[in-house]
Amino acid sequence: MSKEYDLVILGGGTGGYVAAIRASQLGMKVAIVEKGELGGTCLHRGCIPSKALLRSAEVYRQTLNATDFGIETSNTLLDFTKVQERKQRIVHTLHQGVEGLMKKEKIEIFQGYGRILGPSIFSPMPGTISVEYENGKENTMIVPKNVLIATGSRPKSLPGLDIDGEYVMSSDEALQMKELPQSILIIGGGVIGIEWASMLADFGVDVTVLEYFNQILPTEDKDIAKEMERLLKKKGITFVKGAKVLPETVKKESGVAIEAEIDEEKRTFKAEKMLVSVGRDANTANIGIENTDIILKNGSIETNSNYQTKESHIYAIGDVIGGMQLAHVASHEGITAVEHMADQKPPKINYDNIPTCIYSNPEAASVGLSEDAAKEKGYQIKTGKFSFKAIGKALVYGESDGFVKIVADNNTDDLLGIHILGPHATDMISEAGLAKVLDATPWEITQSIHPHPTLTEIIGEAALAVEGKQIHG
Repeated sequence: MSKEYDLVILGGGTGGYVAAIRASQLGMKVAIVEKGELGGTCLHRGCIPSKALLRSAEVYRQTLNATDFGIETSNTLLDFTKVQERKQRIVHTLHQGVEGLMKKEKIEIFQGYGRILGPSIFSPMPGTISVEYENGKENTMIVPKNVLIATGSRPKSLPGLDIDGEYVMSSDEALQMKELPQSILIIGGGVIGIEWASMLADFGVDVTVLEYFNQILPTEDKDIAKEMERLLKKKGITFVKGAKVLPETVKKESGVAIEAEIDEEKRTFKAEKMLVSVGRDANTANIGIENTDIILKNGSIETNSNYQTKESHIYAIGDVIGGMQLAHVASHEGITAVEHMADQKPPKINYDNIPTCIYSNPEAASVGLSEDAAKEKGYQIKTGKFSFKAIGKALVYGESDGFVKIVADNNTDDLLGIHILGPHATDMISEAGLAKVLDATPWEITQSIHPHPTLTEIIGEAALAVEGKQIHG
C-alpha cells in the first residue's frame, strides 16, 4: 500500500527541513525521507558543531591573554572532553528544536533511505519514492506530486588518500576527536581548512597547512587572504602554498607522513594527524537518478533557476546541485523551489547578493565581487579600505586587526562588493548584504548613521574612503 503526498523531500538537512516548513505553510501535505538525523550535515557534522568548537577555542585563547585586560589568571587548563560535551549539548538542543518544528507543521518523517523509482504501477512518471529500512522492515512506497532532492554532500578526499579516521581524517572524524593531537597537517587552505587551522592553533596544536594554489582562501579577495595568512602565522600556523600533495607517498606509523611537490621539488611533511579539507562531493549515488532523465554535471544535479531538474516535477537544492554549498543558500533555494511548485512566482536568487562567512579567528566575511573578479568582469572600479585599528570599539574589544574593503563601480557608483576581516565580521556582513540587495552606493551607506562606539562604524568609514572622505583615517 502506498502513501500519497504533495511533496516528498529526500534529505532532512537545513535545505530540506526549511523547504518542508515553507511547503506546509503553503498548504501542502509533506513528507521527509531521512536516513540519519534531522538537521543533516550542518547541524550534526558541520556548521554548528564546528562553530561550537571554535567558540571554545576563542574563550581558551582569551583566557590565556586575560592579563591584557588587567585580569590575572593562573593554572588555565583545557578540558577537551568538556569542550566536546558542550558541543554535543548545543547540537542536541537544536536537533530537538527541528523535531518540534516538524511536529508543529505536521510534516511526516520517514526514517529510512529514499530512492527514486522509474514509471511504475504507482505513477506513470518517475518519482515514486521507495523508503528502505536498515532493520529489514518492508519498504514503504510514497507517491508524491513533486519531489525535492536535498541530499547534501560529503567530504571529498584526494584519489589514493584514504580517510581511515585514525591518522587521516575528514572534518566528520575530526569533530569526534576525543583528544587533541600534538600536531596536524591540514590538506587544503580553503574555508574549512582555515577554520580548523585557526581553531586547533588556538587550542595549542602545531598546525601546518598545505595549499595547492598560491593563495590561501583562493575564492576570497586577495587582500583578505593575504592579511588572514599574516595574522594566522602570528598564531604559529605554518603555510606551504603551491603544494601538490602526492597521495601515494602517505605513510602511517605512530603518526602520518606525506610528500608534496613544491616548485618541482619534493618535501616530506610529518604530524600526528592529518585533516583532508579539499571540498565536498554531492550525494547523488544510489538515490535513483538513473531511473529519471535528470542530468548530472560534474557530479552535481543540473537545475534551472527555479531548481527544477530535467524532470519538471523533481526539484533539487543545496549542496547536491553544487554552487555555493552553504546552509543559508540551501534554505533559500528550498523556499524558492516550493514556492515555484505552488505557483507563487518567487523572485530568482541573485547569488552575488549572498554573504559568505569564515568563522576563524580573525573572522572574515564578504558579499559580492572581489577586486580581481570585478576587473575580470570589465568594471572600472574604485575601492575604499579602512582599518579596525582606528575603531574605538575594536580597541575596547581587544581585537583591532583587520579591515573593511569596499569595491564600487567607478562609472555608476554601484556597490560591487564588501569584504570584512576582523572581529565579528560574520555578524556585520548582513548590513553589506542588505546594501547589495537594495543596489546601494557607498554614499548611501554613509547616510546610515552608525552608532558610536560600535564595530559597525568601520563600514561607514570604508564607504567614505571610496571617495577619500574617511574621517578617522
